[in-house]
Amino acid sequence: MPADLAVIGLGHIGLPLAQAATLAGVRTIGYDPGPPPATAAPDPPSAAPPEGRAAHTAHSPLSASETRRLLAAGFRVTDDPTVLGRVRTAVICAPTPLGADGALDLTAVADAARVLAARLRPHTTVVLESTVYPGTTEEFLRPLLEEGSGLTAGRDFHLACSPARHDPGNRAHRYSTVPKVIGGLTPACTEAAAAFYARLTDKVVRARGPREAETAKLLETNYRHLNIALMNEMAVLCHDIGVDLWDVIRCAETKPFGFQAFRPGPGVGGHTAPIDPNYYSYKGRSLGYPLRLVELAQEVNSRMPRYVVQRSATLLNEHGKSARGARVLLLGVTYKPDTGDEEGSPAREVASRLMELGAHITYHDPYVHQWQVRDRPVPRADALYEAAAGADLTLLLQHHRTYDLQGLAVKAQLLLDTRGATPTGAAHRL
Repeated sequence: MPADLAVIGLGHIGLPLAQAATLAGVRTIGYDPGPPPATAAPDPPSAAPPEGRAAHTAHSPLSASETRRLLAAGFRVTDDPTVLGRVRTAVICAPTPLGADGALDLTAVADAARVLAARLRPHTTVVLESTVYPGTTEEFLRPLLEEGSGLTAGRDFHLACSPARHDPGNRAHRYSTVPKVIGGLTPACTEAAAAFYARLTDKVVRARGPREAETAKLLETNYRHLNIALMNEMAVLCHDIGVDLWDVIRCAETKPFGFQAFRPGPGVGGHTAPIDPNYYSYKGRSLGYPLRLVELAQEVNSRMPRYVVQRSATLLNEHGKSARGARVLLLGVTYKPDTGDEEGSPAREVASRLMELGAHITYHDPYVHQWQVRDRPVPRADALYEAAAGADLTLLLQHHRTYDLQGLAVKAQLLLDTRGATPTGAAHRL
């Protein structure tokens, strides 16, 4: 039976969409080409994902049980591109990581567009959910789809942008409760995409066009990084002047207007880094000036792992120990609490810098059972309390709900809390 929806790209964007659509009764196919085989024929759609392209991985936004329920509900994964010509809606969820030059890498979006274009049928609705620059849908994606299909966007098929808004591990906001912003190439394109997403979410927000939708994502992402950077700078300042920043935040967030609480940490992880539209790598175009605040935020946030290591070395020294030879236990190596996603986590840099100082590193994370730093496996502490008692320094990098911080504070010889999660006075805080 043909599917209603093809999700192209099964990562942190595509899988949550596939889950929401399938559970809403939308017949959904996940297209994930993976590494192309040299001679083998394409795999048919199957109940199990093709080998090497599993719907659940160590970094999947879905748990193993969620993946099993998704497959049981009818979701299928394939690397056969012919399925893309038999759907009503195709959503591109390809990753767009930052390249070495600081620009978004749109290679995967281009690859997805070319595969889809070769099979695109009239009246199909195509939506871009990947994080991109303003103008990408019209100036980059549209030509690829039109040239590869011979069809015209806005006339023969609908084209829209609806940036992903998934927050891994967030139990308060489900897919259906998060409004979807949609900007179509034409009003008809917007309405076609809105009709699709109205089946998945309680509220659809219509943007004036694709550029406005793309720029909304840019604003949301940069807003987060800018405010975390402010808190990180305040953390350093407050430590230097002997002020309890966590109490400052507690007081400030009682203001009912003009303030939203953010909190500092050992760095900023996640799949979406600050976006500076000064870089348009796919066109070799520049605005001629940077977003200065975005640059500063990135600079401040990227300094935090180094600052955490400095604080760690200072604490050890104050307690008569050297970082060289010290036994350091890292708690939580993921970028978010209560998820196994390590994307962009500052834990790896913290560990690497501590190793450079000669420290012996172990880690504990209920969601990460194997971890490497500098291409070497890091020993995992199975007996958490015993490991904390034996470590010269226990460093809380991520606060998972399973951690009993009061108990750990009692057991640990020395505890540095970078998340402000421990009870007041129970540990040293960032």
